[in-house]
Amino acid sequence: MTSPMKALNATEHKNVKIKQELHIEGTKNQQVLPLLVHEFAKAGSAMPVIFIRPSEEDKNVVQPASLLGLKPEENLFYKDGKWVGEYLPAVVTHHPFAMVPTQGEENRLQMLINESSPLVNDADGDALFDGEEQTDYLKNRMESLSNYFGSMQVTREFCDHLVQKELLIEQTLSVEINGEKVQLNGLLLVDEKKLSEMSDEDYLVLRQRGFLAPIYAHLGSLHHANKLAKLRAEA
Repeated sequence: MTSPMKALNATEHKNVKIKQELHIEGTKNQQVLPLLVHEFAKAGSAMPVIFIRPSEEDKNVVQPASLLGLKPEENLFYKDGKWVGEYLPAVVTHHPFAMVPTQGEENRLQMLINESSPLVNDADGDALFDGEEQTDYLKNRMESLSNYFGSMQVTREFCDHLVQKELLIEQTLSVEINGEKVQLNGLLLVDEKKLSEMSDEDYLVLRQRGFLAPIYAHLGSLHHANKLAKLRAEA
C-alpha cells in the first residue's frame, strides 16, 4: 500500500491548501497519543502520562504517551467530533505534516504531508505556495515542526536514560467503574522504589539533565486514571 505521507514540494503541492481546523476525528479510536517530554506538566494535569513500546521487537525503545481510554481503540476525550479534554497533545496540532531527517542527509530535515488528510484540498484554507515561493503560513508551520522535531530528540534522550537506569517497569493501574473494578495491565511506569534507591550520583544526573520534573509530572498524573473511569461511567 502506498504511504499517504509525501515529501512536500512546490511542483506536486503548488495548489494545496490546508483547512483552518484541527483533525480531531483522527483521534477518535486512539487509546494513546505520543507526547513530548516538554508536555508532561500540562498533559499530566489533565490525563495519565505513561510509557509504551512502539514495537515489541525492540524492548529498549519506549515512547511517552497520554492514556486516553481504558480499552483498545477508546478515546474518552473524544465526543461528537470534538475534543473534550483539558489538554490536546501537540502531535494533533501538527497534522497533516511531519518532519523527518532526509534520507542520506541525516542533518537536513524534510517536511512531509499526509495527502489523504481531510484537511488537505485545493479549495479552502491556507495556501502552501505562491508560485514557487513558500507562503508565510508554510514557513510558520515548518518552524513549528522543526521545534517539535528538536523536542522529539530530547524526549528520546530522556527515555533512553530511563531505560538505561532500569527505572521503567510494567505495572497495573486499577480503577472502579460503577462498582466494578477494571485493570489496565502492562503499563510502563517509573518505579518509585528504584527512583528513591538511586545513588546520589545518579539522582544528581537526573536533576542536572532536567529529567526530575517530567518524572514527577508523570507519577503525579497517574491519579487521572480515575478521571477516565468517570468519563467511561458517564458515557
